[in-house]
Amino acid sequence: MIIAVDGPAAAGKGTLARALARHYNYHFLDTGSLYRMVGFAVLVRGHDPRDEAAALRAAQALKPDLMHEPDLRSEKVGEAASIVAANLKVREALLGFQRDFASRAPGAVLDGRDIGTVVCPDAEAKIFVTASPEVRARRRHAELAERGEVVPFETVLAEIKARDERDRTRAHAPLVPAKDAYVLETSAMTREDALRAAIEFVDGRGK
Repeated sequence: MIIAVDGPAAAGKGTLARALARHYNYHFLDTGSLYRMVGFAVLVRGHDPRDEAAALRAAQALKPDLMHEPDLRSEKVGEAASIVAANLKVREALLGFQRDFASRAPGAVLDGRDIGTVVCPDAEAKIFVTASPEVRARRRHAELAERGEVVPFETVLAEIKARDERDRTRAHAPLVPAKDAYVLETSAMTREDALRAAIEFVDGRGK
């Protein structure tokens, strides 16, 4: 079984997807990390993430050990990831890896922005996790503070809104819920509430 978990930045999709993978004992892939790895590699080499050729070279030469790079979760890398993710050739370079992962037995949970619409359109269960920009900015702000990064809340909120706009309006694989996705609005939910709702949905899809 494939469970696709999509949604905008800081909506809680990663936390939910990991919890679902543990619950069902499925494999888990944070596809956003793949784009963060590409963005990080571009920055380290001194290139602009908007340089499409440089981004493609980074995607084609992606090293799995970058997954453990501590700077991968920084706001700067997140910004670069959002930019390279709009590059069609980068997306195509990473598509095969994601689909191969999704086919692993006994099942897989993938979280990202286009899993249910592009990567795994035939996924048995599709969940689109969302929350208001303000709630998501508070979550991200708290996450950054825990890592010792001092960033004004207004800056985090502005970056969340800018990333939403880029993700929604990009020409290739824009951020939209799949037509058959369960839209899970988590603004007023605890993590436990969201997980219960997601499990109920997945079980109803024939798990």
